[in-house]
Amino acid sequence: MPDSLESLLVVAKEIRELLQLIAEPAIAQRDEKLRDALQQIVGKSQAKRKAVMLMDGSRSQTEIFRAVSIDQGDLSKLVKSLKTDGLLNQNEKPQLRIPLPANFLESIVGRS
Repeated sequence: MPDSLESLLVVAKEIRELLQLIAEPAIAQRDEKLRDALQQIVGKSQAKRKAVMLMDGSRSQTEIFRAVSIDQGDLSKLVKSLKTDGLLNQNEKPQLRIPLPANFLESIVGRS
């Protein structure tokens, strides 16, 4: 890829990130019920949080299992719960239906 295209791609990614920051409050309001359901399902589990954050549609359950310290049965139950609550797209590989900021689930791990 020529340098000009690479620099254009970098700028486009930066613009996308800024737009996501600006839009986050509106997205959070729109997806409030789904985000609440996600928080309930994940609970305080670090392993579940890490697994959910890897559910971008590019990894299979097996790949997520290998990447995260999570029991395979727990991962299967997690995926089933997410599907039941409408939080996953109907893809072969788990993919969250709602966008999340990178630190979204970090804030709930310490809650009681």
